[in-house]
Amino acid sequence: MNSPLRIALIGAGNMGQQHYHHLKTLTQAILCAVADPGPQAAAIATQWGVAHFAEHCQMLKQVKPDAVIVANPNALHVSTALDCLAAGVPVLLEKPVGVHMDEVRQLVNASKATGVPVLVGHHRRHNPLIVRAHELIQSGALGRLTTVTALWQLRKPDSYFETAWRREPGAGMLLTNLIHDLDLLRHLCGEVRQVQAITSNAVRGFANEDCAAVLLQFDSGALGSLTGSDAVAAPWSWELGSGENPVYPRQADQPCYLLAGTAGALSIPQLKRWHYADADGGWHQPLLPEQESFSADEALRLQLQHFVRVVRREVEPLVSVADAARTLALIDAIREAAETGRACTPSLIED
Repeated sequence: MNSPLRIALIGAGNMGQQHYHHLKTLTQAILCAVADPGPQAAAIATQWGVAHFAEHCQMLKQVKPDAVIVANPNALHVSTALDCLAAGVPVLLEKPVGVHMDEVRQLVNASKATGVPVLVGHHRRHNPLIVRAHELIQSGALGRLTTVTALWQLRKPDSYFETAWRREPGAGMLLTNLIHDLDLLRHLCGEVRQVQAITSNAVRGFANEDCAAVLLQFDSGALGSLTGSDAVAAPWSWELGSGENPVYPRQADQPCYLLAGTAGALSIPQLKRWHYADADGGWHQPLLPEQESFSADEALRLQLQHFVRVVRREVEPLVSVADAARTLALIDAIREAAETGRACTPSLIED
């Protein structure tokens, strides 16, 4: 039997603490060290019973962990991951994979050159309901996917914006929130060929957007829309519908994604599938609802279990650096489309 992997944590903030909460439930891995320069990090490491380092390179050199979870600020993701790859240490890198495409391309190249595994933490792909939705689409249960309607509409309280960086450029919905939905749309529906977009900051007047409307054309020919706002009293979002994170009051009956194809339709997160009894049925026949089943589990814990297998070279990462880079490239294309009023194509990222 394999001994537990010794995993170090770089970044002991909110996401780092969530990772530790799930890591301590696993038998396949243990936490061995924490690296974080913050004033509370030493006390947290002491509470968890592991060594603390203010600087992650020193930790990599002295502790020599089997793997690392990187959960520090977004702007440090790429440079920290590059240090880990240079030390030959596999990485679970929190999303977004990076902030700028130039640095992310550097990480893509380093991942290829070193062969050291990197799993990017778009954890929603590990959620069993998304796994089942992906299976249904790939099996042809919806026929040819034709239209996709995605919603991310809720209200962040005013207190959320008391933190200064949340009012600044780059901290709006696109990179902070809609990146998750766009990643799932790519995962479920395929690559995006072209986007058009309009964004607005009319509600709050901050330097980032509080509303966005995005049109997507997928490589398959399917057309989609994503309408988002963090300034509305509405129940339509992954956070409120999926029940994935208990800090959000659940609106279990409200969808956030509606996928329609030539043979059927699917609402997510309800996983209710609609189809005709006869293949050639039409609007004069009733649509039949069918509730698809799945075994609920915590996506972050499942992601950690997958990471253990990635580190042991048993499987390839579900979300590679190149894959996550395509989601960031899609964000950049949406920003460009909103700024210019033109249809834009995401940058090509090779595997």
